[in-house]
Amino acid sequence: MRPALPALLSLIAGYVDTAGFLALHGLFTTHVTGNFVTLGAALVLGTSGALAKLLALPLFCVVVTLVTLLGKLFVRLRVPGLSAMLALELVFLIGSAVLSLQLAPFPDGDAPRALMMGGALIAAMAIQNAAQRIHMSALPPTTIMTGTTTQIMIDVGELMHGGMSPEARALARGRLKRMAFAVVTFAVGCALGAAFYAWQPAFCFIAPAVIAAAALALTEGETRAGPA
Repeated sequence: MRPALPALLSLIAGYVDTAGFLALHGLFTTHVTGNFVTLGAALVLGTSGALAKLLALPLFCVVVTLVTLLGKLFVRLRVPGLSAMLALELVFLIGSAVLSLQLAPFPDGDAPRALMMGGALIAAMAIQNAAQRIHMSALPPTTIMTGTTTQIMIDVGELMHGGMSPEARALARGRLKRMAFAVVTFAVGCALGAAFYAWQPAFCFIAPAVIAAAALALTEGETRAGPA
């Protein structure tokens, strides 16, 4: 697997989560469990978007389940699984870009057009999460960074303490480098998502689709249909 692929996926996740949060009244499209917090805030403050936040996790779960079942079909058909999943993600990201161009802005987070936009972004990120778990499980996550950050600081503490064998120290340093890079690229995606949304709110969702197309192109050499 080409090293640039997880970096591009982390970039997408950070970008989509930030731009979606700004465009859709605090809806987390990548870190969907964060919507429990924003749902409570919306209910207390009386702001819009409560319905979208309530539907986010069930939609995410349904998409992950369907993609997992599709993955089994891809194996039987000898279709490259990772490429197929990233192609599906690209379809939803293109759909979200079209919806944004046609329907933005979204003044009511619970209006049908906002629900469609949020649903497309959540579906895309659900597919990326599933692809990560099924085909890229040996690599640092490209979406949720809390666990990654925790492991980074554990490794930093272990390396500072010393007492590790040379082999363990080398493993920790390699893992630390990979995970730190994942967090940095995710953060860059967040910054770009915020900047592009501030600049061109309706057009900003074109960028994730372009990046996803580049990520898909990197999988052209994939030969296995099963999990990597």
